[in-house]
Amino acid sequence: MAGSGLTPALALVVMLLAFPPLTPVTHAQVPIPNVPRPQQDTSRADTIPVPQFRYPPPVPPLGAMWRSLLLPGWGQAVLHRRVTGAVFVFWEGLSITMTLKASDQLRYLRLTGADTAAVRLKQQEVQDWAVVLAFNHLMAAAEAFVSAELWDFPAELESRALPGARVGIGAALYWGR
Repeated sequence: MAGSGLTPALALVVMLLAFPPLTPVTHAQVPIPNVPRPQQDTSRADTIPVPQFRYPPPVPPLGAMWRSLLLPGWGQAVLHRRVTGAVFVFWEGLSITMTLKASDQLRYLRLTGADTAAVRLKQQEVQDWAVVLAFNHLMAAAEAFVSAELWDFPAELESRALPGARVGIGAALYWGR
């Protein structure tokens, strides 16, 4: 075949067309017998007691969201998530402080007639801190909404000492009666 100019793929196609398979391939479908199913008794009362898993949060999810959107950490405080609320309050205070500081420095640069590059950089810094402030509000609102929705989820993070003086962190799920 070297002199005929056929590629190996074309030669394979010609061989398959010239010599079809000896046994035809058929796919027979096996019918599934129609077996009558026993009737289920649905008249009996449910014998398995279902525990009450849903305990309503102190405030509805939208209420917690609006509270944290207005003042980050407020929705978390109502939901008894003090550490999370404190983190949002910290970032709120930091971003307000830095926005005011950068705004004051921008005002000073404009009063002293500083070059435009320094003024533009300071304007960008003020905008960046304003974005951090807005992002903190939105994240606090979203976290409060999700926390209110998952109010009764029975998972807690815990750490414990492992063999070999190692520390492990994991989620523990508790359920029962």
